[in-house]
Amino acid sequence: MTTRGAQKNRWRALRRVAVLFGGPSSERAISIRTAAAVRRALSRMGLSPIALEVSPRVAESLREHRINLAFLATHGTVGEDGRLQGLLDVLGIPYTGSGVRASALAMHKPSAKRIFQSAGLPTPRWAVVPTGELTTPPRLGLRLPLVVKPAEQGSAVGVTVARTLREFQAGLKAAGRVDAEVLVEEYVAGTEITVGLLGDRILPVVEILPQHAFYDFHSKYAPGGSRHILPARLTPAVYRRSQELAVAAFHVLGCRHVGRVDLIVDRRGRPTLLEVNTLPGLTATSLLPEAARAVGLNFAELVGTLLTLALETHGRPAT
Repeated sequence: MTTRGAQKNRWRALRRVAVLFGGPSSERAISIRTAAAVRRALSRMGLSPIALEVSPRVAESLREHRINLAFLATHGTVGEDGRLQGLLDVLGIPYTGSGVRASALAMHKPSAKRIFQSAGLPTPRWAVVPTGELTTPPRLGLRLPLVVKPAEQGSAVGVTVARTLREFQAGLKAAGRVDAEVLVEEYVAGTEITVGLLGDRILPVVEILPQHAFYDFHSKYAPGGSRHILPARLTPAVYRRSQELAVAAFHVLGCRHVGRVDLIVDRRGRPTLLEVNTLPGLTATSLLPEAARAVGLNFAELVGTLLTLALETHGRPAT
């Protein structure tokens, strides 16, 4: 039997697949778009996915529908930070993406950066500021310009590039409105890139040319918000080093199945790690599907690969 035929046989057991989406995250709108794209792909594969909102009743809904595999189309708070993954583990329901610990570590940027540093992986210098505390860059041992961001948000929500003290303090307040901690890191001028990982496959490096000054929410999700160059315009050595760093960051956090690692290459050609996304977007403008297409995987095949990886990790689907 061909590999594709074997996969289809395994998928026949998935009669009750849930696409989990939404929740209280500031990335809810993106989650809804990801879920819609995933449901269409699953339907084309002959499955009948059930869309379930992440709400206080989600455990009850999963039981009512007798779900035997969850495809996570969630982004941000609750859905990507380990809490939803923990619930699914307790319920014994297999799911796509990383487990509890890796999800929590990747989502909490200061924790991820501590682990990067302990593993000897390059990342911009940084500090953490509790919400409501006003400080100055010298007190943090940093110099302007700085990037100010919430400690546990994705999609560039609440991010400020501060070039003056006034912008810095405004950035602290903006980030503090959406999180209990604020991460401050040195601004590295250079080329923004991202590396997608799918199982044991390293996808091509994508270069990002945002329409705005940095890769903000508009640049990520609005049509025409950014240009993507694939493969990235890097020397072979820098290209390889970027992929090596992405793989190292992914594994040192304990991630699995899928991820997208964001880096920046400074003007001297040195790549440095920014963050790891454990549930990358799967929308029309998302980077991971674009990188997958470059190696011959269409969207349905990408979704099918994630199903297969979930089954390989968790064994037989829940009954």
